[in-house]
Amino acid sequence: MSDEPLLDVRGLEVAYGPVRAVQGIDLRVHPGETVALLGANGAGKTSTLRTIAGLRRPSAGTIRFAGSDIRGRRPHRLARSGLVLVPEGRGMLSRLTVEENLLLAGEPVEAERVYDRFERLRERRRQKAGTLSGGEQQMLAIGRALMSRARLLMLDEPSHGLAPLVVREIFAVIGELHAGGVTILLVEQNARAALNVAHRAYLMESGRIVRSGAAAELRSERQIVEAYLGTGAPAAPRTEITGP
Repeated sequence: MSDEPLLDVRGLEVAYGPVRAVQGIDLRVHPGETVALLGANGAGKTSTLRTIAGLRRPSAGTIRFAGSDIRGRRPHRLARSGLVLVPEGRGMLSRLTVEENLLLAGEPVEAERVYDRFERLRERRRQKAGTLSGGEQQMLAIGRALMSRARLLMLDEPSHGLAPLVVREIFAVIGELHAGGVTILLVEQNARAALNVAHRAYLMESGRIVRSGAAAELRSERQIVEAYLGTGAPAAPRTEITGP
């Protein structure tokens, strides 16, 4: 692992009027890592990602990507530099076909690489995106992000609204991306699935980071299991990660 983080967030604060959604958090992601940001709905996870991606201005703090201060930089410029967000809801154009969605993000040769990774998308390349299943739409959203040559892929709630079997499939894809060297920052309420693919994790409550550590360590802590994992969340395939 490189000593220099690819993403280095320090003292980040995000406010919506008088409401402080994010309250002075520190967060780092090193090249080749998968890092999970976990917490209940409303903890501030999505606000954190949207601010890193340039969709909101921070109230305070610094955000450095690949060694550069990126506060105030426009989202499209950040995406071109390799900082790519796959938002909750996937953000695709439902009336366009799978192929048309991909070609808006890159060249045909890059679309072929996506098809090589997601064979199901190849089978549905002429199908309108809005008619895909939830899991297929998530694959398309990830595929579009990969076409932009993401250096850091930020995934916001990729399992949201998906059936348990599809959740397993999506997290298998995330594990494969990590194994292929993609650096990932994963926001997810399904803590059990996220910790099975992550190298490290941060736990967020009410806008603050309350715990961080190796994913394997957090999985083994009784308080973490009771508070975040529970017993009913669908598991994901375990990806044994010893380092990026």
